[in-house]
Amino acid sequence: MLLGSHVGMNGKEMFAGSVKEALSYGANTFMVYTGAPQNTRRKSIDELCIPEAHRLMKEGGIETFVVHAPYIINLGNPVNSETYKLAVEFLAIELERTAAMGSDTLILHPGSHVGEGFDAGLEKIISGLNNVLTADTPVNIALETMAGKGSEIGRSFEELAKIYDGVKYNDKLRICFDTCHVNDAGYDIVNHMDDVMDEIDSLLGLKNVAVVHVNDSKNERSAHKDRHENIGFGTIGFYALLRVINYEPFENIPKILETPYIPSPDNKKISYAPYKYEIQMIKSGIFDPMLKEKILLA
Repeated sequence: MLLGSHVGMNGKEMFAGSVKEALSYGANTFMVYTGAPQNTRRKSIDELCIPEAHRLMKEGGIETFVVHAPYIINLGNPVNSETYKLAVEFLAIELERTAAMGSDTLILHPGSHVGEGFDAGLEKIISGLNNVLTADTPVNIALETMAGKGSEIGRSFEELAKIYDGVKYNDKLRICFDTCHVNDAGYDIVNHMDDVMDEIDSLLGLKNVAVVHVNDSKNERSAHKDRHENIGFGTIGFYALLRVINYEPFENIPKILETPYIPSPDNKKISYAPYKYEIQMIKSGIFDPMLKEKILLA
């Protein structure tokens, strides 16, 4: 089981620190941003401590990791040409950085049409992807399934399939299946998981699912809100998520936790990463209703 979480990258150790964090959780894969997800400020590649990170990965038995593009990249913006130009240029840079770090997968939120309608946003997303992808691009872009809040594009498998249809080098495209987003978009992975998987297979191909984001949801199905919850404490539930994690076609792809930190009841400025404990719980296959309390006591 390839199971890990989002980890940070900052300070002097940078990418090497990311690997250390993943190993501290008992993970054998992980997801990282190449810099802060909210902005375009990035350290140069030679400052990321990549050789040391690779050494630590080899020692720790980690062979696979994925990179997530920053949220500010909006390829779907048909309104502001400067914002769109920046998104395309920065996506090209993120592809280069992902390759330099040694990953072949960059996860991307497809984009938002900012009120101009799906067709207008779709046209810009396809154009942007056609600008950055070539036959020789060494990194695949994994389009993330979205919850459908606001003007997000990618709230259905059909919308993602339309992006595939328009991209010339769509062999460079993959899918990131986010359990919370899929639930909030309206897909019933609790009671009809096989039907959901059949649908994504028919429209996109299960072989193209390259990453699974494993998140419970604070919201009921079809809420279109995208609020993650800790594993087993939301409306999807532990055992439904476990079925997704153990789904045979997903056996050899990274399953990445993006669940919320547990806040201290005594100090709102302090919170604790749940990933070590969630990974242990998933591996055991048994839900622990006292998990949050145990994290605070650890």
